[in-house]
Amino acid sequence: MRVVFMGTPDFAVAVLCRLVEDQWDVAAVYTQPDKPKNRGMKLVPTPVKEYAVTCGIPVYQPESCRDEAVLAQLRDLEPDVIVVAAYGKLLPQALLDIPKKAIINVHSSLLPQYRGAAPINWAVLNGDEETGVTIQYMAAELDAGDILLAKKTAIDPQEDAAQLYSRLAELGGEAASEALALLERGEAPRIPQVYGPQYQYASMLSREMSPLDWAKPARTLVNQVRGLIPWPCASTEVAGVRWKVFRAHVGEETGKAPGTILSADKNGVTVACGDGRALVITELQADGGRRMAAADYLRGHPVNV
Repeated sequence: MRVVFMGTPDFAVAVLCRLVEDQWDVAAVYTQPDKPKNRGMKLVPTPVKEYAVTCGIPVYQPESCRDEAVLAQLRDLEPDVIVVAAYGKLLPQALLDIPKKAIINVHSSLLPQYRGAAPINWAVLNGDEETGVTIQYMAAELDAGDILLAKKTAIDPQEDAAQLYSRLAELGGEAASEALALLERGEAPRIPQVYGPQYQYASMLSREMSPLDWAKPARTLVNQVRGLIPWPCASTEVAGVRWKVFRAHVGEETGKAPGTILSADKNGVTVACGDGRALVITELQADGGRRMAAADYLRGHPVNV
């Protein structure tokens, strides 16, 4: 069965790698154009392009998938299935109609929960105990296509969004390969999504989400720290210095007012929260500094209790 793959970041690399390892006939890869980065503004290829080149797979990087020449090129490839994983561009109906069997998308949530741009982060921000990946048939409306299959995984209470991202990428590759096998055998189901008020849309993240509000419960703040890694990161200000907070856990009960610094020692910086418990910050990065253990930071920057 002839496959065309469309993806861009590391998440997509894990999916493509699994398809290659399982010996699916990946005829071509589509990814975003190289982008200038760093001070020299040197053009840098996408992670998917780098991997595809090492495998000898032809790579295409159109500026737009609405261009008739791009659509004609895709038709000439005669794909049975197109697999999409974090491609980063909306696909027109004319492209969705090209593959002989289906065009499927690897989405990093259990649809219909967390349609949208940041499903992994929102699962962690909300303190969910479980998430997964969904293989869906692509439709014109974002993340609204019928479900082909889904795979679940538990979320560890201390796992951050970056760690979960890596695990779901591997799970997505496994699910995509299984979906191709079902399509090849003509056994792939179509389960319509029913999106009701109980489901949350996974909106894009913003810097406005960063500041920690000490009036909130300690567990809510831990989830905020976990869910905003690697960007934009949770933050707070101590003695006029802004910190990004990378690691924290719920501490013991305290009768102090929210925002009170209870201790600053080898165990980290302990701050009272709105539910009567404390948040213990164990890893941070001060403005202008590097990411480090809170205990190491305190050796050179004492914090008043």
